Amino acid sequence: MRIKHVSMMLAGSTLIVTLAASPALADSASLPDPDTAAVSAVHRTALAQGAPGALTRIDEGDLSRHIATGEADKAAHTPMDTGRRFRAGSVSKTFTAVVLLQLVAEGRVELDAPANRYLPEPLPDDRITVRHLLSHRSGLYDYTNDMFQQTVPGFEAVRHRVFSYQELIDLSTARPLNNEPGAAYSYSNTNFVVLGRLIEHTTGTPIATHYQQRIFTPLRLRNTSYVHPRTSLSGSYARGYLRQDDTTLPPVDSTEQTVSWAQSAGAVISNGEDLNRFLSALLSGRLLPAEQLRDMTTMVPVTSDGKQSYGLGLRGRTLSCGTTVYGHTGTVQGYYTYAFTTSGGARSMTSLANTSNNGTVNATLGGTLEASFCGSDAAQARRAAPSETVTEDVAPQLAPN
Repeated sequence: MRIKHVSMMLAGSTLIVTLAASPALADSASLPDPDTAAVSAVHRTALAQGAPGALTRIDEGDLSRHIATGEADKAAHTPMDTGRRFRAGSVSKTFTAVVLLQLVAEGRVELDAPANRYLPEPLPDDRITVRHLLSHRSGLYDYTNDMFQQTVPGFEAVRHRVFSYQELIDLSTARPLNNEPGAAYSYSNTNFVVLGRLIEHTTGTPIATHYQQRIFTPLRLRNTSYVHPRTSLSGSYARGYLRQDDTTLPPVDSTEQTVSWAQSAGAVISNGEDLNRFLSALLSGRLLPAEQLRDMTTMVPVTSDGKQSYGLGLRGRTLSCGTTVYGHTGTVQGYYTYAFTTSGGARSMTSLANTSNNGTVNATLGGTLEASFCGSDAAQARRAAPSETVTEDVAPQLAPN
């Protein structure tokens, strides 16, 4: 990228950098400019609520805005910056959904076929389809509800464990279904663990290879990886801090772990630049044929106000300015992530706070969506309004959402 303009300012302890090279893409032309000061204010609130650090990167064509606040490493007092890698949690589900929908486009999987057609060991109900898994309508119980009923003890029990897909599926199927297949939306990590199992059994190829060959390499996502079951992050990264249930105790550094308890539901590592590039490519049609992208972005409301919806491994959020953005949220021990883009992929935003088991911070971080896509008027209205309630995908704060 040839940079024509660079601007930097320091707001409090927040570094804001804007890089510009060429005009933005068309589908964001009607959007107001992002309000970086409002993003910075969201970050500072999140820090006051217990997050060590926060970052937001907004990309629009060749215009890139970088806002970073606080610390990436509490022990070393390393400042946060927007280039750092982190555990993306359930943003991984969108990567898995892309792989699966590419297999659909190739004629190797049928969306409305029984999932058991593609699995080596059957699920307890033959009515569960591939589409049900992708849309969280299978009814399969989320095993993480039991695994992380106690936050830190649950985490320490699985931090270094390596599970097979089937072991995780068996934890779920030991419980009855939440509902009949197709009857209701019920978010469950089990769905995307089953999809990982299905992809590997159908193709004979590890999910890591699919991610690499189908997404990471074609899009040049150099900071994105799937290293399961290795425990460490490489390069420049933000350390993650898991708040204890007894908040008088210090948070636990949860950076190193296998994330084997999530795998294809939540074990991807990435950074803001790569997640923005991925979502922009996806919504602009570079990763899926039109039919599969249409299936993925056909949204069904999952909240009573209709402002939050779910498609196939993809979330929709309708913001105060009327814009609907698409992407996913993520929660994994020590990390909260929001990664969203506009309908054609022109403006993309990723935000991170390096904490978890703190729903207040998670709700606050969602404010970066309004500031990034709706600009200053929406950000001012949000600050004047009562605190927004953000619906959690799963009961335990540390399961990926």
